Amino acid sequence: MRVKPLFAAVAALFVLTACGGDGGDAGGIGPGGFGNGAGQAAQGGDNPADPNEGTLENPTRNGGVNGSAPDDATGFLGLPKAGSMAAAAEFINGYTRCDDISVDPQDDDFFPGDEDFDADWSVTERGACGRGTRIFMIKDAKAFQAAYKADLDKRLVDDPEEDLGGGFVIGQDFAVISTQESAAYSLLQRGGLLMLNCHPSFGPPSGFRKEKALVDGCVLTDYFED
Repeated sequence: MRVKPLFAAVAALFVLTACGGDGGDAGGIGPGGFGNGAGQAAQGGDNPADPNEGTLENPTRNGGVNGSAPDDATGFLGLPKAGSMAAAAEFINGYTRCDDISVDPQDDDFFPGDEDFDADWSVTERGACGRGTRIFMIKDAKAFQAAYKADLDKRLVDDPEEDLGGGFVIGQDFAVISTQESAAYSLLQRGGLLMLNCHPSFGPPSGFRKEKALVDGCVLTDYFED
């Protein structure tokens, strides 16, 4: 199973309230303290001299964890960066319940097909924290985005509408899938993450972000369509 069953089985991503919802509302999907975000430090923060600016250790309002990324195709550099599975789970837990992380591939919290997101996708570690939420740590973000686009291109041959609403919700070095429909809205609008969308027909409504991803043909957006 690839991204298709994950996104078809549930229609949205991530969850609930900014203070850690209880994960009670299921039925949707879309498709980490935090490390030093040196790549983010110069992206318009309040203190460019601070090497941790733009990370969870020191959020900023201009291109950092709590703010909007610049509009000059550097949106990816404004995303949160975790550095570890524990830190990614801690961040996600601020927006949807993710306080019991497991990395055991035999755990029932993993979905069949999660193992497809492996070294070929530059995924180095998989974690699950129940209620349908799974985390994928990424070594090479560009390789991950390229793998998602290649997989989507194959699936579009059979279904031109496949993943029109988008794929994974991503940070700089992690990606998330969840069966919690309202989680996507919280992570995108409050958490500062962005949706990876590689559908050739995608276009968000006016007022939503649509910025270049690391791979041609893909964009990063805060618009979520279940």
